[in-house]
Amino acid sequence: MKTTEEVRTQVKDAYGRAISKNTGCCGPTPDDTYARTIGYSPEETAASGEAVADTSMGCGNPLAFGEVQAGETVLDLGSGAGLDLLVAAEKVGPSGQVIGVDMTDEMIARARANIDASPHQNIEIRRGIIEELPVEDGSVDWVISNCVINLSPEKEKVFSEIYRVLKPGGRFSISDIVVSDLPDALRDDPVVYNSCIAGAISEEEYLAGLEAAGLGDLDVNKRFAFTTQLLESADVQAILGAAGSECCASTPAAEGPDLQQLAEELDGKVQSLNFAGRKPGRSQ
Repeated sequence: MKTTEEVRTQVKDAYGRAISKNTGCCGPTPDDTYARTIGYSPEETAASGEAVADTSMGCGNPLAFGEVQAGETVLDLGSGAGLDLLVAAEKVGPSGQVIGVDMTDEMIARARANIDASPHQNIEIRRGIIEELPVEDGSVDWVISNCVINLSPEKEKVFSEIYRVLKPGGRFSISDIVVSDLPDALRDDPVVYNSCIAGAISEEEYLAGLEAAGLGDLDVNKRFAFTTQLLESADVQAILGAAGSECCASTPAAEGPDLQQLAEELDGKVQSLNFAGRKPGRSQ
């Protein structure tokens, strides 16, 4: 079994390769089709720019379910190439602030380039890990995340960090993958892990982790199940890493699992959910 640091390095290296190749371990297609498939409107992809939407590696649109207001501060955990940062910047306006945290240098460089090409002056990228956020206590109105927490080897720390950085009454909206009854052989496969599946926990475990961290008003407001038919489709196999196993693998030469067999083993066991809730207390 890999150590926490080995898992983190494995993920960092895989996603560094993925963004360099404009493909993804959790997607995408070579245009904004994937971004629209997982919930982004044509207006959002157009506003962020097609080049940014191309590099979406999420499994949903966390901002589609949040009532983010002008002037608020939004924190994105695992901000990647910056699609959600740009969408959030539109929502909070010039009087608001958007902060992205990512651990992958290649992702940070791409996000900063995308932000520099945009009109937004209210976005900041910070290098760090989501288990130890470089963010002050009680300083943000919203925490969002898009298909990232499943990759963390220390999810309980992530949930506790969400609680810590939120203001009293602050809210979160998280799009993520959950799984149930995953075979041990798949749990140990680095390609399946980097593809946002092997490290995922069940819906029940996810909700329990959020609750244990002190977060409340928990809700699951979108549910998308991956059936065999969907898992065998070209778009969904891209999510599983068919876009290039050398990106998702631990090393560029490593081979991933047989995708047809993987689709059969995962039938009905994988879902993309959106989790929402808040930190107890009254917002200021």
